[in-house]
Amino acid sequence: QVQLVESGGGLAQPGGSLRLSCAASGFTFSSYSMYWARQVPGKGLEWVSNILSDGSDTAYTDSVKGRFTISRDNAKNTLYLQMNSLKPEDTALYYCAKDRQRRRTVVGAIPFSEYDYWGQGTQVTVSS
Repeated sequence: QVQLVESGGGLAQPGGSLRLSCAASGFTFSSYSMYWARQVPGKGLEWVSNILSDGSDTAYTDSVKGRFTISRDNAKNTLYLQMNSLKPEDTALYYCAKDRQRRRTVVGAIPFSEYDYWGQGTQVTVSS
């Protein structure tokens, strides 16, 4: 069965860095775009970034551009999110998710209904 397991969250100081990982199994990882999304308690889910199946293109929400970098290692079935210059407003539960569509060719935000599997989330807290 499909499993997505996030790790790497924790407490960071403003200006600090964290690297999130998402270990995928149960499907052909290299055939699907992957997504990072986040949720603050009491607020809606927010798309953060995504990457095409072959890693050839990426996209970011405006608030993280220039600070976050999404990447993937298809040989290791792992998705990453390098988060630098962290801000308190980055505090959230971060999820990785799998695209429902195989080999999507465009990046960017799509309806969350187009994600068919989600991880359990990893908490990121940015505070001094």
